[in-house]
Amino acid sequence: MADNASGGRRTKVERVMAEYDLEEWGARLEAEWIGDGTERTSLRDLATAFNQAVLRAAVHDAGSSTLDTDIESLYRTLTDDDASRSDAVRKRRDLERSGVDVDDVTSDFVTHQTVYTYLTNVRDASLPEEDGEDRIERKKETVQRLAGRTQVITESTLEELSNADEITDRNYEVFVDVRTICGNCGADYPIADLLDQGGCDCETDDGA
Repeated sequence: MADNASGGRRTKVERVMAEYDLEEWGARLEAEWIGDGTERTSLRDLATAFNQAVLRAAVHDAGSSTLDTDIESLYRTLTDDDASRSDAVRKRRDLERSGVDVDDVTSDFVTHQTVYTYLTNVRDASLPEEDGEDRIERKKETVQRLAGRTQVITESTLEELSNADEITDRNYEVFVDVRTICGNCGADYPIADLLDQGGCDCETDDGA
């Protein structure tokens, strides 16, 4: 759908897109949120991707070049409360030396609520009706994302404590495995497997 051209006050997403020459993100945000024939993307993930595009544009406009992986790392450092403070200060100084006004850029980052307002009020977008299978897939993705975040936070914690000589410096590997145990038969499942098969297939005590 086309952007609202009523001439009223622009939303933050519209203003930021214009400021950083990211107008193509309007259609992209809508398509990825509603699915448009593909897997849908959550509002939080869309906000993160958009903010990383803002940061990438700011770095590029300052005459610097960086890989996408560096942008993702920079963004996490600038926004993650669990990031090492010394690392965040160093990254901010590096950006400022390259000509990036970090405070201005981070103030232009949007929240998932802001993205939702833009999509629903400006682009008049709405989600299609979900069936049971879609709902299970989305819930599974949510659990997997949370597990992935737990892994990243744990790895960062180990690295920070290791650098501070508070634990031994080793090559630690972190594994996060969310599992469920059926209270009826005691079967043990990885959560993704349990959701994929529609729950435990054991019989209940009453034979149902």
